[in-house]
Amino acid sequence: MNPCNRAEIFRRLEKATPNPKTELSYRTHFQLLIAVILSAQATDVSVNRATRGLFRAAATPQALLDLGLTALRAHIRTIGLYNTKAANILKTCQILIDSHKGRVPRTRAALEALPGVGRKTANVILNTAFGEPTIAVDTHIYRVANRTRIAPGVNVLQVEKRLLKTTPAAYQKSAHHLLILHGRYTCKARTPECPSCVIWDLCEYQAKTVTE
Repeated sequence: MNPCNRAEIFRRLEKATPNPKTELSYRTHFQLLIAVILSAQATDVSVNRATRGLFRAAATPQALLDLGLTALRAHIRTIGLYNTKAANILKTCQILIDSHKGRVPRTRAALEALPGVGRKTANVILNTAFGEPTIAVDTHIYRVANRTRIAPGVNVLQVEKRLLKTTPAAYQKSAHHLLILHGRYTCKARTPECPSCVIWDLCEYQAKTVTE
């Protein structure tokens, strides 16, 4: 894809969704971290449903440790892999208290050292909490990048690196959310809504859907 088309794609996506934001509910960087850890293999809707009560009961690292494993499990039991996630969350809380004064670190190395936090989660925190120009490639971004050909790749890391290299500077910070939302609501996995897509004419996907 040529740079002009790529820039126009991001321009249109931003025009359609000004100031794109995560759909996870949170009030602090710590709450965002917990929500993102819980969101692995889970929908934002299910995470928000669980954290609504959880954050009322415990909204800080120490409060979550005081809550304990059994109660934490009860709050998040509707989310996949909740046993593993609960254990990782409590370990993360302890590390935050012991090593970071209870605050969420803002370096990749420190974030990825936390239990339950991998590269994708670290990218979400760096971008959403701290405004870093990172892109957390999930299934939505991977699909959009390959269908449109703005950054094709055989794995998520390759797509991430290509997006970071080719995304126009003006959209480096917003690209993460723009692409996720486009993949979630328009460029859907099974039935992409191509006829109503704002970048339909620029997309290089060969199997576009059409109106009957």
